Formats: sequence, structure tokens, C-alpha cells
Amino acid sequence: MTDDPETGGRPGPDRPRGRDIRLEVDRENVERDLFRLVLTVIELLRQLMERQALRRVEQGNLTEDQEERIGYTLMLLEDRMAELRERYDLRPEDLNLDLGPLGRLL
Repeated sequence: MTDDPETGGRPGPDRPRGRDIRLEVDRENVERDLFRLVLTVIELLRQLMERQALRRVEQGNLTEDQEERIGYTLMLLEDRMAELRERYDLRPEDLNLDLGPLGRLL
């Protein structure tokens, strides 16, 4: 514990000891929030991959077969994301994190 000039580093009446602090956690909410964070990261990566694929298509760097495979893969990923959001009762806008002064993530 760090030294506090007022209490000499000792817990006072308003400062509980570290081991006495109890945190009430709802397992279902923790799981849902963790899953929301994971899906947010996956959605960010999906959007980045989609933008990169569109750039490559516009530049003509892909064969027709590659374009079809990328399009199909991105559609499958979007379908899986929708299924996972539905399982945890999340909407697409729930995956958009507010980064404060930086704005929204997605």
C-alpha cells in the first residue's frame, strides 16, 4: 500500500483494506461485455479487410476468381457476425466504442 500522509499508509474509516473490498459481478453481464469487445475487434478487422479488398479490386490487382473468393469470404464473415450478435442480443451499433475525444471506433 502506498504511503498516505493523512493516514500514514494505513486504512482509515473511509478506506477499506484491499482484501476487504468486495466486487459484485454478474457473470452473464461480464461474459456479454467480453464477447462484445471481442466482436468489436473482429468487426474492426473485417471492415479493414473489406476496404483493402475494395482497393485491390479498384486497382485491378486481382483475378476474377480472387475477387469472387474475397467477396464470398466477406459475406460469410458478415453472416457469422450477425449470428453471433443475435446470440448475445447485440446490435451492430453496440460494437461501436466511444473513444472520447477521438470519436467513435467504427
